[in-house]
Amino acid sequence: MKKQQQHPGGGADPWPHGAPVGGAPAGLGGWKRRVSLPPFLRFSLRDYGFCMATLLVFCLGSLFYQLSGGPPRFLLDLRQYLGNSTYLDDHGPPPSRVLPFPSQVVYNRVGKCGSRTVVLLLRILSEKHGFNLVTSDIHNKTRLTKNEQMELIKNISTAEQPYLFTRHVHFLNFSRFGGDQPVYINIIRDPVSRFLSNYFFRRFGDWRGEQNHMIRTPSMRQEERYLDINECILENYPECSNPRLFYIIPYFCGQHPRCREPGEWALERAKLNVNENFLLVGILEELEDVLLLLERFLPHYFKGVLSIYKDPEHRKLGNMTVTVKKTVPSPEAVQILYQRMRYEYQFYHYVKEQFHLLKRKFGLKSPVSRAALRPQFFIPTPLETQEPTDDEEQDDEKWLEDIYKR
Repeated sequence: MKKQQQHPGGGADPWPHGAPVGGAPAGLGGWKRRVSLPPFLRFSLRDYGFCMATLLVFCLGSLFYQLSGGPPRFLLDLRQYLGNSTYLDDHGPPPSRVLPFPSQVVYNRVGKCGSRTVVLLLRILSEKHGFNLVTSDIHNKTRLTKNEQMELIKNISTAEQPYLFTRHVHFLNFSRFGGDQPVYINIIRDPVSRFLSNYFFRRFGDWRGEQNHMIRTPSMRQEERYLDINECILENYPECSNPRLFYIIPYFCGQHPRCREPGEWALERAKLNVNENFLLVGILEELEDVLLLLERFLPHYFKGVLSIYKDPEHRKLGNMTVTVKKTVPSPEAVQILYQRMRYEYQFYHYVKEQFHLLKRKFGLKSPVSRAALRPQFFIPTPLETQEPTDDEEQDDEKWLEDIYKR
């Protein structure tokens, strides 16, 4: 056993391996024993390097998050004009607005996508909230010449604000003609379902009276009016083939001639316009959620719309606009339609995905979709919109109450 070194003054040497450089720490004296550090304060160079690497990763992640804009730009813009505090409110110039809400809204409604139901609601809401509802009696002219575009844009822009203009018309680029670009909204539906609704409506009208279809298609021959839907599709009649089936995308692509040609160019341009110019594009299959989001984003126009829509008297009136005498095509015919409308379905699924993403950000549930060999579509009955269960209805009311408290 090694003998402990003795200090000349007696006792064990406090520095058995030699005094530290510079001598003993001040205040301890040469006769005091070295105080050891607690275990939780001891760390090696490897531990120190790990801590510094973690801190570096955190800082880089934070920087990347800020450079990427933080939350999605779309939601930041919505929060700004709704008056909520955001990152940009504190770190950027305040948005310049004449009014605290969009005073120019355009609903370039797509045919057979629930637009008559929405227009009925807008007539009630315009009287209730005092905005200017501007409608058009032109229903069958969606493609305009340059002069017609200029004239229509001029008429819309000079309307008394706040206004909501609605018409069946392909997307108009106001800024191209020096005007202020309005806020766009729209609703689409499953392409096959929309096609079938239009096919039978042209022939047999809706529940308001079967004679109104005679006014819309007076020159239609009887053999054409009662043409079997399967024969029309399988025998490749013009009404059931391209480009007549390329219908929804041009409403979002615009007035350019290529917007009427089925293809990738029109599809991508339509997606771009949805992202840059449309406040909301909903889907008819989830109309109640569309109305709920419109009420959230545009309260000066749509506040109270859901309660009006659910009113039994209004539902009875709305159900009268449902097309009658619909029949379901054969699976073979539907599969052919699906192939002919593949660009329409790519656009529909893109919009549906964006709509569900927006719903999730506001705490709304979306129906679970299952993979299918052919497109899922529905043939609506006079009572086409299902009432929510009690739990879902309470959740929606609570969500609406919460967001108005923010």
